[in-house]
Amino acid sequence: MKIGTLVLENPLILAPMAGITQLPFRRLAREQGCALVVTEMVSANGLVHGTKKTVELMVSHPSERPLSVQIFGADPEIMKGAAQIVESVGADLIDVNLGCSVRKVIRQGAGAALMREPERLETILKAIRSEVSLPLTVKMRTGWEPSGEQAIRAASIAEYCGVDAVAIHPRTAIQGFSGSADWTLIARLKDSVSVPVIGNGDIHRPEDVLRMQRETGCDGIMIGRASIGNPWIFAQALDLIHSRPPRRPDFPKRLHITLRYIDYSVDHFGESRAVPIMRSRVGWFTKGLPHSTRFRATIASSKTRQDMLDAVQACFGCVRTTAGHYS
Repeated sequence: MKIGTLVLENPLILAPMAGITQLPFRRLAREQGCALVVTEMVSANGLVHGTKKTVELMVSHPSERPLSVQIFGADPEIMKGAAQIVESVGADLIDVNLGCSVRKVIRQGAGAALMREPERLETILKAIRSEVSLPLTVKMRTGWEPSGEQAIRAASIAEYCGVDAVAIHPRTAIQGFSGSADWTLIARLKDSVSVPVIGNGDIHRPEDVLRMQRETGCDGIMIGRASIGNPWIFAQALDLIHSRPPRRPDFPKRLHITLRYIDYSVDHFGESRAVPIMRSRVGWFTKGLPHSTRFRATIASSKTRQDMLDAVQACFGCVRTTAGHYS
C-alpha cells in the first residue's frame, strides 16, 4: 500500500487510541506485522506551546517505524505550526483527527466538530499542506448524522487540499462505539475519491480484515480495540492475506509478548511510572486464561518491575500446569 511517498509493506494499520497507542504498544504491533502505527491524538496547541506531556507523546523508537503522528486542533496557524514540529522530529506521516467527539475536543472546534465546518477544515488542510512535505492523511467519522454526506464532503475537501489518504470509521460522532459500523460508507467513500481509503470499525477477528476488503474495496484496514491485549491479530490477519491459516500464538510466544510489553513500558516511562500503568494493562494479555482473576489481583499489588515479571511467570505457569499446554 502507498500513501503519498510512503510505501507500506502491507495494508494493516494500528488505529490511534487515547491512552493505548503509546510507544510500548506500538512496538508490539509492529513486531506482529502491523505496517503503520499511529500515536494517540496529540494536541496541536500543546505542541506549539511546548507542553512537556504533549511533546512526550511523539517520542519514538527505530523499531516502530514508519510512524504516523495524529494531531488535533481548530486554529489553522496552530495546526500548521504543529505539523511543522511533527515533520521536524522525523515522523513519517501526519494525520489530522476529524473523528474525536469527546466534549473537551468538540468545545475547541476540533476533532469531529470540523466535519460541520467545511470552510475551516479546508483552511486547516491547505495551511498544513503548504508547509510540510510529509504524507498527510485525515481520519474521520461518518459525521453528525448517519447519511454519510458530511464524510463524503470532508473527503472531497481533503483530496482537493492535497491529502494523500483518507481513513473512515463509519459510525456517527454521536454513536461513539455503540451500534454497528456502516461499512457501506467505506465503499461509497472509495468510489468518491481517487486517494487511498482506509477502513476502520468492527474488526473483531482477523477474518474481518478480508471481509472488509472484499465488501468495501478499501486500500487499507485500521485495527483498533481488537488489538488491545491481542497484538497478534496483525500476524493472524497477514496469514489470511497470504492465504495461510491464521496461527494463534503458542504458550511461550504469548508469555514472551507479555513480558516484552512490561520491559518496553519500563524502558519508555521509567519503572516508577510504568508499574502503576501496567497494573491494569498487563491483565489484557491474560484475559480468558485460567486463574486470570487471581493474576489481576496479584498484579494490582505489584510495586516493581520484578514483581510484575514474577506474577506473569506464575500466571502462565498455572495455565500450563492446569491445561498441560496452551492452545
